[in-house]
Amino acid sequence: MNLTIKRRLHSLLPVTLAALSLALAPGCKRAAGPLKFESVAATSGDLVQHVTASGTLSAVVSVDVGSQVSGKISAMAVDFNSPVTKGQIVAEIDPTVYAASLRQAEGEFASAEATVTLKRQNLERKQILAPQHAASQMDLDLATAELAQAAASVIIKQATVDSARANLSYCKITAPVDGIVIARKVDLGQTVIAAMSTPILFVVAQDISKMNINASVSEADIGQVKSAQPVEFTVEAFPDEVFHGKVSQVRKSPTTTQNVVTYETIITVDNPEQKLFPGMTADVSIRVAERSNVVKIPNTALRFTPPDSVEYDPAPPAHLERSERLVYAPAGGGVKLKPVVVKTGITDGVDTEIVAGLSAGMAVVTSSVAAVKSSGFGGPPPPGS
Repeated sequence: MNLTIKRRLHSLLPVTLAALSLALAPGCKRAAGPLKFESVAATSGDLVQHVTASGTLSAVVSVDVGSQVSGKISAMAVDFNSPVTKGQIVAEIDPTVYAASLRQAEGEFASAEATVTLKRQNLERKQILAPQHAASQMDLDLATAELAQAAASVIIKQATVDSARANLSYCKITAPVDGIVIARKVDLGQTVIAAMSTPILFVVAQDISKMNINASVSEADIGQVKSAQPVEFTVEAFPDEVFHGKVSQVRKSPTTTQNVVTYETIITVDNPEQKLFPGMTADVSIRVAERSNVVKIPNTALRFTPPDSVEYDPAPPAHLERSERLVYAPAGGGVKLKPVVVKTGITDGVDTEIVAGLSAGMAVVTSSVAAVKSSGFGGPPPPGS
């Protein structure tokens, strides 16, 4: 071992021994004293129980505005937040191709009508010639059939004209309801293709002065939620403001996400100032129960579990009914505990209603601590002090 290190160890040895002797001296004492219990008195007051959830704000009625024909967007009359009325043109698809198709269909229809006229005249001649034996019965029957075929062709061509005219009218995209544009998904000059599905061009909210919250309530709480219950909620955009609504519908269709089952609950909200926007996340508190002038105790008293060393007066009951809970009251001068069987009601998350077993003013234990005695250093002072 290095000589310098040896010298340092020898110099530290007296100090270490002195500290060890001091720690073992009879005058240095730390001992656990008796248990101390902290308790509070049961009080009388009001309780309100809430069920919390989160959800998304949406318009009561949102309509997707799509296109039934394909083509290039040649004109746009609205943008985000534009108010619209039912039937108003909001965009237009280039009508060139569809106008040409209509003209072609109209031409084919006119040709079919001309064919009908020709076939009718031919039939009329056959009807004159047949009695004179200048035309056979077969010629007459054939002329009759050809006229019927020509008339059927006119009906087919008329349908083609109607279809082409409708497709041309679809080039003008109109608003299906009165409302406000909350989404625009195309730009001027963009080509939309209406093939397997209808492309969505705009989303129109019919009226955002009234909105819905689609809240997801857990299966543990859904049994307490009913229609017409009042609701308070906040959104991040206005963290210091509390908004109000009410439950309008509890949907019985479950949604399972990562083994968590929730039920969609619809909450109606008035939005007269239109401060709330579709898509905002709402933190919801549904008032499911309310009690006035009830006995209540802190939930910490219901959660309190005595240490193993505690003494009871009398002993705790061996069994409890499903509706019963056990709380403890100070006994024996505060060094023992008295078990008290209570029946509970609603809770607001902080306090719980006591239906039976306690009255206002009775003390219940909420926690316990072991008192620690420390007498410091005893004995005579060291020489020379």
